[in-house]
Amino acid sequence: MAAQYPLPVFHFTVQWGGQRIGFSEVTGLTQESQAIEYRDGSSPEFSVTKMPGLRKYNNITLKRGIVKSDNDFFNWLNTIKLNTVERRDLIISLLNEEHAPVMVWKVHNAFPVKVEGPQLKASGNEVAIESIEIAHEGLELQNE
Repeated sequence: MAAQYPLPVFHFTVQWGGQRIGFSEVTGLTQESQAIEYRDGSSPEFSVTKMPGLRKYNNITLKRGIVKSDNDFFNWLNTIKLNTVERRDLIISLLNEEHAPVMVWKVHNAFPVKVEGPQLKASGNEVAIESIEIAHEGLELQNE
């Protein structure tokens, strides 16, 4: 039997709107359950009971190199009107050496909340990177 090694984080894809988009970084794949504390006055225990409460999902930030005439981030951000926005489901896949998904995060009802352009610097020697921060209503993990 071959040795099992942890997966590297540098080989991944992001799909949104049916397109596969290349990103250099994805952060914020976090979810948590908030605890509810409760105690009634007649309880013989002098401590609270803790129960699982609402789920909370962090915003996800996606970063990529800027390509001429590619305004997808800003176009999506501009769909925000009073109480309406174009929502999208995203699929973020961590890939193995055969380029097959081994872990998949499905992001539900995502919409942009922030778009950030590159940091311009006259003495810089880096790729121009833009980022988009998205809010969403659910994160589902599938471990292939």
